[in-house]
Amino acid sequence: MEDDSEPDQSSWAYLPDVCLRHVFHWLDDRDRSRAALVCKKWSCAMHSGSLWRCRTITFYGQPSRARTLEFQSALWYTKKFGKYLKHLEIKLSSPYNTPFIKKFQVIMRGLLSHLGKCNSHLVSLSIKYLELDCLIWKNVVRTQFIKNLAAFLKRMSNQLDYLNLKGARITLEEGCELLNSLSSLTNRSFISEINIEDFFSLHLSVYSSALFHQTMSKFHRLTILTFNYNCISDELLDILRERSSHSLCTLNIKCHIHDPHGHVVSGMSWANLAKRAPKLNVNFFFERVMKHDHLARILLEEIPVRSISLRSCYFSDPDWTMRPTLTNLLPAYWHGLQKLTLELNNDHELLDNELLQLILSCKRLLFLKVWAFLSVSFMERLLQNRAERKCVLTTIKVRIYTAQDDSTEEERLLADIYRKFKYLIDSELNYFAITYPMV
Repeated sequence: MEDDSEPDQSSWAYLPDVCLRHVFHWLDDRDRSRAALVCKKWSCAMHSGSLWRCRTITFYGQPSRARTLEFQSALWYTKKFGKYLKHLEIKLSSPYNTPFIKKFQVIMRGLLSHLGKCNSHLVSLSIKYLELDCLIWKNVVRTQFIKNLAAFLKRMSNQLDYLNLKGARITLEEGCELLNSLSSLTNRSFISEINIEDFFSLHLSVYSSALFHQTMSKFHRLTILTFNYNCISDELLDILRERSSHSLCTLNIKCHIHDPHGHVVSGMSWANLAKRAPKLNVNFFFERVMKHDHLARILLEEIPVRSISLRSCYFSDPDWTMRPTLTNLLPAYWHGLQKLTLELNNDHELLDNELLQLILSCKRLLFLKVWAFLSVSFMERLLQNRAERKCVLTTIKVRIYTAQDDSTEEERLLADIYRKFKYLIDSELNYFAITYPMV
């Protein structure tokens, strides 16, 4: 240990406090605690509030010794320096049985109670993938956890700016109880960002719930809202227009095959919201919702769409065809679409011409990711058009599916294409293209 009376023995003794704290910022808990033993100055730096504003605590279902020590350290320091905390993330890694979930609930009850009493700075809370509909969550444990979390959200409601409960998978009543906790003190909430994707249990028609509409009407300053399409209705769009149009910038909407998505939403409701919220951009993420009539009901031309992701995963269905979507539906967003992701098992339908024409028609398209059955020549045509400034793409990520075991020839052709456009790729593009056998 250094002698504090002789600081001139090391140049570190003259390091300004702000620089010392910056160095400490990059250390983990163990190294910080060791550094704090060096001298009084370093010990004071260890207790600087700026070092403890962010914390992630991971609960490991099957922990190793190293992970157990990591968890215990994170939990101890969170409690010790909890008054400084601004951003808290809780992770559940592979929860596998009821005793583990019970332990998680008990620890969270103590942690949330402690932070509720000592912290007045927390602005961000993330607890993702709770999956409260799983059988390992016994009713008593589940009910107690939701009660504790609701009480904590109520205490923090006047300061929280961001809440992420993605993947909670709870009932409509429980979900609205948690969201209502954010406005229980003043009957209105000014939180700016909420992620409630997969927040409700599967198959729920949330869009028809008056309770949900009443809950959402209490949010008055939403900037970013991430949720599922089964929550959207004319009533919800009207609520967003009346309460948050002055601040609303982004709607991230997931539409999954197992969530209700057959309801009708008026294009006029979207148009009215877009008119009152001129900064609004909408990002759609479709999971196995591929049929044109389903997509046409959802992707209305009045929506200010910025990004679309269509993923069929590895499912192939001869009953759906992608061509009408590429030629009739997506071109409606030619003026605003900036990001397009297509992950398709289109083994019965080649789409080279239709996809290229769509790309050329979208004047602001910057990001393209395609996993599909395509010909290798598609890449040459695409890069040639980019070289001629007929599109403005800056990111191109393509996985060309092939039904052949040996894709050596296709890989050779891709390498030739890369060499031909190397000057363009190296200077202007984030580029990735490979072949991928689908046999």
